[in-house]
Amino acid sequence: MIADGGLATELEARGHDLSDALWSARLLADAPEEIEATHRAFFAAGARIATTASYQASFDGFAARGIGRTEAARLLRHSVALAARARDAIAAHDRTTAPARTRTTGPARPGAAEAAGHPGTGDSAVPPRPAPTRWVAASVGPYGAALADGSEYRGRYGRSVAALRDWHRPRLEVLAEAGPDLFALETVPDTDEAAALAEAVRGLGVPAWLSFTIAGDRTRAGQPLAEAFAIAAEIPEIVATGVNCCDPAEVAEAITLAREVTTKPVIVYPNSGEDWDPATRRWTTPAPHTRTGTAPIIDPVTPARDWTRRGAKIIGGCCRVRPSQIHDLHLRLSPETGASQC
Repeated sequence: MIADGGLATELEARGHDLSDALWSARLLADAPEEIEATHRAFFAAGARIATTASYQASFDGFAARGIGRTEAARLLRHSVALAARARDAIAAHDRTTAPARTRTTGPARPGAAEAAGHPGTGDSAVPPRPAPTRWVAASVGPYGAALADGSEYRGRYGRSVAALRDWHRPRLEVLAEAGPDLFALETVPDTDEAAALAEAVRGLGVPAWLSFTIAGDRTRAGQPLAEAFAIAAEIPEIVATGVNCCDPAEVAEAITLAREVTTKPVIVYPNSGEDWDPATRRWTTPAPHTRTGTAPIIDPVTPARDWTRRGAKIIGGCCRVRPSQIHDLHLRLSPETGASQC
């Protein structure tokens, strides 16, 4: 299944300044139509999952901009609504352009978790109903993302698991009210925060994937990645696990490790392969990979077939991965993964 690419960096490519501490969440108030248009672009490119503009959104972050709790909750819910509107617009376009064909009666199509190869968390006693063929994932970034100081790439915030759980839970509750298909618990740098998020999603009725940002075979905070994946393996609400916002060269080994630790579907969505220079605030082409000595991968599409062979079930992109690359990914993988039928 194909996921979308980098929402925030695509908004920057469309001319928006996202240097604000809220990052793409600022546009929920200032330019929501641009967020919706970007979701549509990724869907049109072949993505089956849209990740909402709520990654850096938090009640604390909105409060720092003078936005009260009621309005902050509305904006969080609106992030889900914008992605859902984009999905519905693409679905309507599909209906008007698809050739006429005879309807047949058959089993309901699977939800996102089932389509990726996991049984999901639904009650088997409830009669099945038709599910969408595109999904909205409510993005939930780490605590460090709300600090807007790069802490999500370090972890080790000095906060307890309970404190992190209590910080995440209110926005998860609000996002759940908006009716996303699943949560994207993403760019998690630390096993403590992973444990906190796993506790925070309990009882909300929304399945989730749990995705880590990594440095080789460890989290950004330095814990063994196997320990991180093991957290996902133990929590029924977590229906997939993997890595994101990382070097494409790190993905293959992460897939292999995830498959050794858990039977849940593996999701991967790395960055473009470029390096972010915080001093110049520019993306640069990296030097040859320090560990392997090989040239850097500047295109996450190229190794994607190897990732599917290793067992990845959901593949997309993170920072600087654009709709054109998602379209290439869709064309490359559809015959192999059945993405066009997911």
